[in-house]
Formats: sequence, C-alpha cells, structure tokens
Amino acid sequence: MNSYVDILCVVMPILYAVLVLIYGLTFFKGSPRLERIRFPLLLATAALHLAYLTARGVVFDHPPITSVFEIMSLLAASITIAYCYIEWRTHTSNTGAFILFLSFAFQTVSSIFIRDNVVIPAYLHSFVLGFHVSAALLGYTGISLSAVYGFLYLMLYHEIKSTRFGLIYNRLPSLEMLEAMSHRSEVFGFAALSIAIGIGLVWLPRVFDTFSYWDPKLVGTLAIWLLYAVALGAKRSLGWQGRKTIVISLVAFGFVFLSMTVINLYLSGFHSFH
Repeated sequence: MNSYVDILCVVMPILYAVLVLIYGLTFFKGSPRLERIRFPLLLATAALHLAYLTARGVVFDHPPITSVFEIMSLLAASITIAYCYIEWRTHTSNTGAFILFLSFAFQTVSSIFIRDNVVIPAYLHSFVLGFHVSAALLGYTGISLSAVYGFLYLMLYHEIKSTRFGLIYNRLPSLEMLEAMSHRSEVFGFAALSIAIGIGLVWLPRVFDTFSYWDPKLVGTLAIWLLYAVALGAKRSLGWQGRKTIVISLVAFGFVFLSMTVINLYLSGFHSFH
C-alpha cells in the first residue's frame, strides 16, 4: 500500500498536466476527439485523487491534514471535484483549462515537497479539527474558483474594451455569466470560511496553551475574510459590480496563496503545519 501511495504521488501531477493540456487544446484549437474524452478523464482523475488521499489516510493512520502539502493536495482535489460539478450542471467546459491549472499547481507543489508523517500530535485525530479543516478547504475552494472566474472576466473585459473580438471573446461565457459564477463562488467561499473561523476561535484556545489571537495565520485568514466581507457588502449596499468586486476577489486570493505558503511554513506558531 505504501508503494501505491508513492506511485500515485508521482502520477497525480502528470494526470493534471494531461488534463490541462487537453482542455487547453480544445479551448484554443478545438478537437472533437479530445472533447469526447476530456470529461471521462476528468472524472477518472478526480476518482484517483480521492483514492490517493484515502490511501494516505489508511497507510499513515491519520487524515491527510498534517502538513501544508497534504492540505494542498486536498485543496487540489476539492477544486477538481467542484469543477466536475460545474461542468456537469452547466455543460460548459471552456473554463476547464484555467480552473484545472490551479489543481495542477497545488498538486505539483504537494507531490514535490510532501513528507510522510507517521507520528503526529493527538489533536490531529480530532473530529472537530476535521470539521474545521473541511470548512476551511471548502472556503478556499470557493475563493479559488471565484479568482479564476474573476481572472477570465478581466481577460474578456479587456478584449471587449480593445474591440479585439478574438478567441477569448468567442470561447468564454459572457461577462455577466463570468461575474455571476465568480460571485456565487465568492459567497460560498465566504460562508464556508466564516464557519471555519468560528470553529477555530472556539476550539483552538481549548487545545493549545500557546494560542494567540495575533498568530499570523489567524490574522491572515481574518484579513481574507474581511476583504470578502467588504466586497460582498459593497456589492449589496453600494451597488458595486463588475471590475471593482472582481479585483477585490483576486487580491483576496493572493492573501490565500500567501497564507498557505509563506505564513504557514515560516511565520505561524501553534497554527503551523510541519
């Protein structure tokens, strides 16, 4: 089983690279043959990723949440599964290459740097921690999807503004659709992140003697939450729409990436993963 985990650790980034290539080729060039195989391959990759995560849990006797690189793999799987649902419900696959590139990036970093943690603290077996991490992952998934749709919105916006009605204009959904998809993902991510923060603020002080409200990871997460609260509040009360809210969502995603890398690895105290 251990060798199976090691093999999948290498295979997963390769599968995601193939997926991004296929979705990219069908977006930029079009290929009926590739269009027929891309969604079955997507489903197979998602299923294999879940098998990989399950196998890690079985082999090392803990959920795959003991390091930032295990979390990255979970986030890659969450983004992929969310995109499977989006493509199935909307029958729109033209955003696949851009979304799945995030899964490829997170899983590649995870596979390169992941370590096998055999001895872990007792609190990592906690069901409460499982809910906390699951809610945070769902929040980050929504934020990631919102950022991708926001990036595509800006690409299409600039193409329309410059009156270059080329490939991007012809292949992407409308500005209104991209904004709506970004907003829905944003609302979902904000709600899930709110739950994760609430659980953390109640549970973490009871578990860690060194708990501090000034922990960089906690401060960074609250900063992300506040950015989204401002964006959603401005959209509702001030009527903000379009580029303003899209730019805020992209800035918040930058904080997410910073939180999962630099802050998690180098700055956090009790809230760090090693």
